[in-house]
Order: sequence, then structure tokens, then C-alpha cells
Amino acid sequence: MNRRQYESPLASRYASDEMLYLFSPDKKFSTWRRLWVALARAEMELGLPVTQEQVSELEAHIDDINYDAAAKFEKELRHDVMAHVHTYGQQCPKAMPIIHLGATSCYVGDNTDIILMREGLELIRDKLVRVLANLAGFADRYKSTPTLGFTHFQAAQLTTVGKRATLWMNELLMDLDEVEYRISHLQLLGSKGTTGTQASFLELFDGDHGKVKELERKIAKEMGFDQVVPVSGQTYSRKVDAGVLATLSGIAQSASKFATDLRLLAHMKEIEEPFEAKQIGSSAMPYKRNPMRCERICALGRYVISDVTNGAFTAATQWFERTLDDSANKRISIPEGFLAVDAILNIYQNVTQGLVVHERVIEKHIMEELPFMASENIMMDAVKRGGNRQDLHERIRVLSQEAGRNVKDLGLSNNLIELIAADPAFSMLSREELTAHLEPSRYIGRCPEQVDEFLNNCVRPILETHAAALSGGRSAELKV
Repeated sequence: MNRRQYESPLASRYASDEMLYLFSPDKKFSTWRRLWVALARAEMELGLPVTQEQVSELEAHIDDINYDAAAKFEKELRHDVMAHVHTYGQQCPKAMPIIHLGATSCYVGDNTDIILMREGLELIRDKLVRVLANLAGFADRYKSTPTLGFTHFQAAQLTTVGKRATLWMNELLMDLDEVEYRISHLQLLGSKGTTGTQASFLELFDGDHGKVKELERKIAKEMGFDQVVPVSGQTYSRKVDAGVLATLSGIAQSASKFATDLRLLAHMKEIEEPFEAKQIGSSAMPYKRNPMRCERICALGRYVISDVTNGAFTAATQWFERTLDDSANKRISIPEGFLAVDAILNIYQNVTQGLVVHERVIEKHIMEELPFMASENIMMDAVKRGGNRQDLHERIRVLSQEAGRNVKDLGLSNNLIELIAADPAFSMLSREELTAHLEPSRYIGRCPEQVDEFLNNCVRPILETHAAALSGGRSAELKV
């Protein structure tokens, strides 16, 4: 690498090798060549003057791309597709006359883009499944562990550590549905010609519409697609790109929500991301354990969420059958969006492999708030024993304010139970009976059952369906 030249941090620091390869020149241009082979083979099978010898010659040189020659041709021709046609032709002199026969540039460009996006979504799907598997184990382990719930980031009723994890998982399931939808609905552009009319192919086949349609079917089948777009201009609709970027944005939103929650939990010292033995949290403050992995998820997520506007603006500004102001934007927004989400899921997987739960701190925070939450149950218990509900409500209101002042103004512990025990209005309840109301498990509702039901009904069927992603997945190791 030339250290004097800029390199995308997504390549050098964040994205996986598998996703980087997917958007590499080798993958792109070898896919172009596979498309040219598919075109030549289909034309041969449908009776055009293309020979098996020419097709075999093309097949023999799919991967050995001469990039120096391609760069030389592009400098002369100012056209990337024709540069690669000539480069391929140099290696396949017998096939040179029939390479790209009847096609326009978008035959290789757009069809390749669809293929790469589908393969990219398949990689992302597998990584989503691995994150879900990590969180499923975490949720099951901590399904009965009480913790403070928060609304407005103010202490609310209790939930459990595992139940909170199901909220993160539920959003990932929504994302997985979106990914599956995109994968199943992506259609190849096919062989549509310069303005989508297939006029060049109709000319080649002497007006035989059936052969023009069969040509497209054969190409799609060889490239692994059941369908091509029904109609198009020169390109497939750029709303496809906008939709894919929106799906990537959805994943970024979910991951950022998780990472933000964890950053807040780390501040409270309740749950932390993994922290390695020699990891440095701060160059100035040796004691720091900054949640840098989750901060990175949020940073990359912000980029992906904003990247979605590229696809939307591009789709909205296409002119008639085609205009080229999409090309330079697509070269950046689509690969970078995929690389960023790949990086996000790598980090998400890494973090969820080693979450650290500090149960004693969680319990301490619960006990600081639980007396307030228990006050309604205490009041109802006292009413059952002959107390006046309205009078008791007023006494608890007054005592709660006093306890609140002790906590907020004096920095003391929450002594509401002591105040209630000393109040004659609650003489019907013993100190032991009052303390019994401070058992956190009495305030978690159906959390354990909800976690079990969610895992059994929603998550485990997904993990079983995508078992190959789990058996083939390795631990997520970060580049830096």
C-alpha cells in the first residue's frame, strides 16, 4: 500500500476480507466475463454464428484479467466496458469478433451490480443470524435477572436483562425480513439493449421474438436468477438501489440503538462490551474503559443512515431511458454502504460474544429505586388489613418526597421503607412484611416467560433455518 495515498478506512480498518473481495476489481470484472460467456453461449444455442470453440476460449480466460492492458485501452477509448472488451479479446482472439454481440454497456454493468448486491445481502444475512444467535444465548441466560427499566432514561418499572435483549433482537428480525425480501426480489436486468427495447437482439434473430425472450431466460438461468426485470430503459430502475440502501440503513438503525443502549449501560457500570487485557481506554486517563466498539457501531451507523439519500436522489433524477449521473455515485454509495454494514455487524458480533454483566451493580441500582416502586403494593397490603386507601396514599406521597430529598439533596440512601415502618399509619404491617415487598422478582411481570416464548416462537426457527450460517461462522475478530 502506498502510504501517501488516501485509502478508505472501510477497507483498511473495518470491513471483512470477504466483503472487500465482493466489491473488488477481480470480482467485478470476472463477473463481466461470466456474463459475456453466458451471452455467447445462449446466442450459440439459439443459432447465431457463435462456435463452441469461441465459447470455450472465453471460459478459459474468465479470471486471468490483464489490468495493465485494460488501463491502457481505457486511457485511449475513455470507455471502461470497451476497454475490457478489447482486453478480453486480446486473450481470446478467436472469440473477439463475437464478444458483447448485441449488448450495451449496462448488460455487464447493471447485471453485475445486481449479482454483487445479492451476494452482499447473503453475507449480511449470515452475519445477522450470528448476532441473533449470540443475543439468544444472552437473553436466555439473563431472562430472570431483574434490572431497572427506563422510560425517558428515568427509572421505571423493572424488566430483566434478558428481556431487554429481546428488544434488540426483535429489530434485527425485522431487518432480516427486509434482507430476505431484497434477496428474493432482486431481478437481473437481462439483455434489454440500449433503450430497453431489445431491438439489437431482434435484429440478430431476424425478428424472432421467441428467441429474443429465450436468450434472456438462458442468460438469467446461467447467472442463477429465475427472473429478469419485465421492462426497463437501458438500466434497471434505480429504485432498486434505493431500496437496498434503505435495507442497509435499517440494519444500521438497529445496531446503533443497541450500541447506544450499551454505551448508557456502560456509563452506569451495569453491562460492558469486551475489554481486552492490554486494551487502553484513554491516552490520558489510564483507568478509562471507553465503550469504543459500540461508539464505532454508532459512527458507522450514522454514515449508512445518511448514505440512503444517495440512492433516493439518484432514483428521483434519472432522465427517460438513461442518464449517466448515477454511475459515479453508485460506484461509491453502494459498495461503501455494504462495507460499512459489514463492519457494523462484525463489531456487533464481536461485542455480543463477550458482554460483561455486573449483577451486583444492577442489584444496587434496583434497591436504590425499588422502595418507590413497592409503595403501591405496600399501600394495597395495608388496605387489606384495614387501612384507609386515601389516607395511606397521602402518607406515602409525603414520605416519598422526604425520601427523595434525602437521596437527591443529601446524597443518602433511599430510606422510604424505614420512614413507612416508623409511621403510625402503617402500624398494621411489620418491618419484615414491609421488607418482603423489596424482592425484585415480584416486579418483573412475565419477563422470563416472554423471553422463552420469543426465543421459541421467533428466534429458534430462524436459527434452525440458517444453521449453515452458524456452523460456517467464525468468531468475529476486529482488524483494529
